[in-house]
Amino acid sequence: MLKGFRDFILRGSAIELAVGVVIGAAFTGLVDALIKGFIDPLIAALFGKPNLDAFGNFTLNNAVFSIGLILTAILNVIFVGFALYFFIVVPMNKLNERVGGEKIDSESPEVALLREIRDALRAQEGTVEDDVNDA
Repeated sequence: MLKGFRDFILRGSAIELAVGVVIGAAFTGLVDALIKGFIDPLIAALFGKPNLDAFGNFTLNNAVFSIGLILTAILNVIFVGFALYFFIVVPMNKLNERVGGEKIDSESPEVALLREIRDALRAQEGTVEDDVNDA
């Protein structure tokens, strides 16, 4: 039982997952600062308030519905995605291009190898099938 646990922990995917969680937690501070320092002021400049929570509130049978709360969440996801892409992913890709590294969005080596194997097998069979899973 302990050998199985050791094998699980030492497997590359478990370690990569742990590193990803730690890096994700570190990025939380960056994303929070981005929201408080950029997105909330942008929303305040456009709508007069730092969020839309009070927009479109109505009561029905003593239940309070808030359209603005949903709009705030949707806009936050869009703005955070926009900010992460243009302030982190794009600059990191540019930096990696300059030093000769891979792009962040590049295909993993495992997927590339699997595609090569699939293509070689298709070439051997002499048939080309329409594959629904091709991306």
